[in-house]
Amino acid sequence: MKAVVYKGPRELAVEEVPDATIEDPTDALIRITTTNICGSDLHMYEGRTAVEEGTVLGHENMGIVEDVGSAVGRVKKGDRVSVPFNIACGTCRSCNEGWTSFCERTNPIEGMQGAAYGYANMGPYRGGQAEYLRVPFADFNLLVLPPGGEHENDLTMLSDIFPTGWHGTRLAGLEAGDSVAVFGAGPVGLLAAHSARLQGAREVYVVDQHADRLSLAERFDCTPVDASTGDPVELIMDASGGRGVDRGVEAVGWQAHDPQGEEHPEMVLDNLVQVVKAHGGIGVVGVYVPEDPDGPNDLAKDGRPAWDYGTFFTKGQQMGTGQAPVKRYNRQLRDLIVEGRARPAELVSHELGLAEAVDAYEKFDQRLDGWTKVLLRPAS
Repeated sequence: MKAVVYKGPRELAVEEVPDATIEDPTDALIRITTTNICGSDLHMYEGRTAVEEGTVLGHENMGIVEDVGSAVGRVKKGDRVSVPFNIACGTCRSCNEGWTSFCERTNPIEGMQGAAYGYANMGPYRGGQAEYLRVPFADFNLLVLPPGGEHENDLTMLSDIFPTGWHGTRLAGLEAGDSVAVFGAGPVGLLAAHSARLQGAREVYVVDQHADRLSLAERFDCTPVDASTGDPVELIMDASGGRGVDRGVEAVGWQAHDPQGEEHPEMVLDNLVQVVKAHGGIGVVGVYVPEDPDGPNDLAKDGRPAWDYGTFFTKGQQMGTGQAPVKRYNRQLRDLIVEGRARPAELVSHELGLAEAVDAYEKFDQRLDGWTKVLLRPAS
């Protein structure tokens, strides 16, 4: 089968790899209809992770069940399904507590909990930027979707970025009527903003420095804050009459950089501590790593960004972090899409064939104007 294969920093290839197959009785084989390029894929693409050469990328996947193992009883051949990026067993302590993002059985790497498709340090599982994908523990992991092709571009967001955006608001403790600041208008940040609105936030500020992304924030009925024109904390304070916000979402991660392109791993955390009210909440879904040899300073290289913990403590703020347990949210988000209330496909900019993936990664990584969310169609 054809797949997108990592060859080295900023080097990919679309090439033939061994076919995905049923390996265990609990597996399902999925024919991929849509697979997305995620902003977190760029950390690997840029060589900022320990991803191995030869890895098939892709953790945002959906498709049609082509075959199932002998122990699969709920999911059947022909079902249209969303594949959560978490690979979870369904029976360990974390899974039973609803934290499938920290499954204790599926990642054999020492000291790591949680597994995913085609991602560094997340286990030996090939990704879905390919024609087919093997899904372990299929009965537990797969979300069955309405048959046919309706809402394809919306439903493909259920594998990661829509639940992750929603998770950011839940980690922040969002309640109806709250005001929210989302830092980062990439796909996750935009869907965190959309999620906040769906949950009744009265005001949502979205901070970024790219005009095309800020214009999408307006389409989600949010207030764009252009960080290239001034200090985003001051801009939000001015817009809010000096009150700041009740909740904040960090959707940027450790590679945060200023408008001049200089990296500051602590920058967004510091901004959120300043702009969120005393005893307010912050949800961090941007990726941070235990170590980064290419970090801008010694602390960053050791995974210890020097953020303003003193003010965070003094203000009595709360912070939640970590990867989203997709299954906790994806059913209700599916239903919001089908009912026409949620429209995550608003941020899709490109729908391409798998053969165009290498060029798409390059353009998406360069943050070229208009490249906000790329969907790949293996059958195209």
